[in-house]
Amino acid sequence: MSLLDVQAISVRFGGLMAVDNVSLQAEPGRITGLIGPNGAGKTTTFNVITGLQHPTMGRVSIDGKEVNRLAPHKRARLGMARTFQRLELFGVLTARENVMAAASMSARWRKGKEAPGEIADRLLERVGLSSVADVAAGSLPTGQGRLVELARALATEPRLLLLDEPASGQDDQETEYFSQLLKELASEGIGILLVEHDMALVMSVCDYLYVLDFGRLLAEGTPSEVRRHPDVLAAYLGREYQDG
Repeated sequence: MSLLDVQAISVRFGGLMAVDNVSLQAEPGRITGLIGPNGAGKTTTFNVITGLQHPTMGRVSIDGKEVNRLAPHKRARLGMARTFQRLELFGVLTARENVMAAASMSARWRKGKEAPGEIADRLLERVGLSSVADVAAGSLPTGQGRLVELARALATEPRLLLLDEPASGQDDQETEYFSQLLKELASEGIGILLVEHDMALVMSVCDYLYVLDFGRLLAEGTPSEVRRHPDVLAAYLGREYQDG
């Protein structure tokens, strides 16, 4: 049984079919990528999974339990957390206060007795931001803001982590550090579903990929399989990702 099982979801906005009969799975301890051109339906798929968008058709299940009727906060209690394509930080709060807010709100279902402040300090150290813990989140560079958002998501102790373009705004050094963080989190058993346009990052960290194009599933497989898929090369990756 998959940690996350998305079965034949479709989303129609008027005459536009934004997502068309898409199925995918995410497993504990694995990094699964969801890639495709702009407008392919990736964020809409994320919104369906997290409960921000109701599907026209299809089913979303966590540990075999259908969650279509559950609000986002109730899905969070089942162990789901996400970040957003646009940074959604509390800009006037410090980095530490952002993480504390998530830890405080999730205290009802989190395990253990660690105080929100202790959680924030531990997670900011883990993502390498202890030195800016007391800086207002709105004044941080985008790359650091992405890491604050990751720490805030981790404060809810998720089993399933959905990351929407988390490397956007990061420089090469930050992206390399971020990739190592993702691998560490997966090694601890967290299932990660990743939407990302940085193909070097995707190909280096993902165990399995799904490729969307015009709302439909174009291909799926391991990174090596996907990078050789002729339809994917034509629609998205380009010649530089061909083997040999």
